[in-house]
Amino acid sequence: MTTTATVDSIHEGMRVDRYIAEVLDLFPRSQIAHRNVEARVNGAEVRLSKRLRGGEVIEISSSEPDPPSIDPEDIPLDILFESDRVVVLNKPAGMVVHPGAGNRHGTLAQGLLYHVEGLRHRFGDSARPGIVHRLDKETSGVIVAAKDPEMVALLADQFKRRRATKHYLALVKGRPPRSIDTIENHLARDERNRKRFTVVSPDRGKLAVTEYRVLRHFERHSFLLMKPQTGRTHQLRVHMASIGSPIVGDDVYSRKESRLPIKGMMLHAYRLRVYLPEFSEWREFVAPLPARIKDALRAASDLP
Repeated sequence: MTTTATVDSIHEGMRVDRYIAEVLDLFPRSQIAHRNVEARVNGAEVRLSKRLRGGEVIEISSSEPDPPSIDPEDIPLDILFESDRVVVLNKPAGMVVHPGAGNRHGTLAQGLLYHVEGLRHRFGDSARPGIVHRLDKETSGVIVAAKDPEMVALLADQFKRRRATKHYLALVKGRPPRSIDTIENHLARDERNRKRFTVVSPDRGKLAVTEYRVLRHFERHSFLLMKPQTGRTHQLRVHMASIGSPIVGDDVYSRKESRLPIKGMMLHAYRLRVYLPEFSEWREFVAPLPARIKDALRAASDLP
């Protein structure tokens, strides 16, 4: 893969490897060593530590890393529904969906490989066997996985065309400006902090739309039902923070919660509706509210 760009003057003094990760947004700096990255500035090959002056033409070439081979693991799974072609699970908070840097074991994908007979044969060495969509590590709730590549494509098309619907429950700080509203803006990765996404102008980011409704107000918090119309990374978390009501326990977009004795992020994928062709009908699946959020709600109701 080759990418060519002209360096803007505002990036004067930036290292080439930072420019690749933060401006071109090709991949994180941690992956550069695994992608055989080479850089040329005005036609001359340069080190990735070289500092840019602005105005140069930079050319980046790289190759895709070999996909990690993952092994099945006997991990307890909370299965809400299972058929010949899909399995619907209630993912606990703290579980990563598929292996990645720093998370090589204990993932949902490895549990699926153990639980679903023949899954490895159908998907080969894929690090995401049957995974159609994802939830953040600290988000709990309903998630669907397919048992064959054709079903992955069918479900993925439903998410892409916004036919599948998802609802989330969240405890947030303060009171949103409106009890019922739709947040619509554009999101992109934060150039100053790669772990974050931020609201940007339409020409720089991807459209993100979230509907929300306040279910209950507390003295210092609110309990929300949210329906994302798009599926951007960190979308709900960024949207809630953008209106001054970040999700409780979100250590990326909010300050530490000092009033509630809670652990983890108070975000739960509550309901999922998808079309299952093997039954020729739409099916809705619900993941019960976990104890950690019930406890946080009780604590929030007791605050003066």
